[in-house]
Amino acid sequence: MSRMLLCLGYPEVRLQTLKEKIHCREVQAETLLAFMGEPEHFCYPSIFIYGHQATGKSHVVLTLMKELEVSHAVVSCVESFSAALLFEHVLFSLFGADSVSLLPRAPSLSDFVRIFKQSCLQQPATQTRYIVLERAELLREMEANLLPALLRLQELVEDNVTVILLSEIVWDKFRPNTGCFEPLLLHFPDYTKAELLQILSLDFNPSFTPELYSSYINILLGVFYSVCRDLRELRHLAALNFSKFCEPLEKGEAKESDTHKLWRNIEPHLKRAMNTVYLREVSSVQWEQQQMEDMESTTLRGLSAHTHVELPYYSKFLLIAAYLASYNPARTDRRFFLKHHGKIRKTNFLKKHEKTSNHLLGPKPFPLDRLLAIFYSVVDSRVAPTASIISQISSLVTLQLLTQVGYKDQLDSPKYKCAVSLDFILAISRTVSFDIVRYLYDFL
Repeated sequence: MSRMLLCLGYPEVRLQTLKEKIHCREVQAETLLAFMGEPEHFCYPSIFIYGHQATGKSHVVLTLMKELEVSHAVVSCVESFSAALLFEHVLFSLFGADSVSLLPRAPSLSDFVRIFKQSCLQQPATQTRYIVLERAELLREMEANLLPALLRLQELVEDNVTVILLSEIVWDKFRPNTGCFEPLLLHFPDYTKAELLQILSLDFNPSFTPELYSSYINILLGVFYSVCRDLRELRHLAALNFSKFCEPLEKGEAKESDTHKLWRNIEPHLKRAMNTVYLREVSSVQWEQQQMEDMESTTLRGLSAHTHVELPYYSKFLLIAAYLASYNPARTDRRFFLKHHGKIRKTNFLKKHEKTSNHLLGPKPFPLDRLLAIFYSVVDSRVAPTASIISQISSLVTLQLLTQVGYKDQLDSPKYKCAVSLDFILAISRTVSFDIVRYLYDFL
């Protein structure tokens, strides 16, 4: 990367700062620098950067923008959920409040391009301007002409501007059906175990040696790496459990070299922390309080989802409906949810593979319309099909109680799986006085 920066004319004094801030992403940073080219030359109109969440996409791009001191605008498509908000954010970041005041109340794409060109004439730039769009896949939910226009914005405004799109999905799933300008592609792969160890070890506590913290991270990754490779979640778990790991050291019961004793002390706490990966049932303060209660109690109490997850009334019925849809064959819906279904024998109307216990085979995916049909059948009151019900389904997905099958941005007939256990759904059913066992095919 050092040679690349020097070749591109950037001062050597910034090299060390970039090396200290970009870890395990030197290859991707160097490729991005090659795409950007000389500061005063025209860059490629658009760059598409993709990879799973927490793989360093935003960190690398924003670090380069800030350290190289280039003119840039960073827009989150979650916050700027409409084209008007996006236009305002871009113009304000690049040209200031005066350009935003020129926008009409409901600006169109042509208004944005016109004001952008005027602002470029009033504030000519000697270097490339960059527009960084985070969660760019959400652009497809806005106006149909917005994404193709952003990909060739340099041509439309006749100025040296480059749009960088950051996304969690690949370009083949992102590309509009009508065709568009093809951007340069840059992939950020998942961090390897060695790279996660290197990055997380940088957060060591100054009260202890870096070697001790590195050995602790190695133990942590040995437990969680198979189920979680999200850097942010692993960093949260590392900070949460380190005090428990150091307890024998603070009490004088072990030395830093007694790795086996330290492991035996932290092992039960890491196993219980497995229940909170991604779900985040409790905050850090609540987790510490739980550990204090466990020390005072003779019986260790795990983090039970039944007692820590509090759901709205209709969300409980949605979760019950999702469980029924996941573990009942679709052919049994008439039997369970229609009053006048006639006589149906259990052994004759199902296929051979459908007679195997579904609780042994695991949850099956189901479409949204089936979920809603079962929900309106089991709920004990008349509920209007409103946006509130759909938003509660999204909340269940966010809580990892439901899993969306396929891509998160799928709009036409999304499919889901229920991700909770039988004990969990039995406890939820008891809170709403619903006998779910009567509606499960495996228990007939």
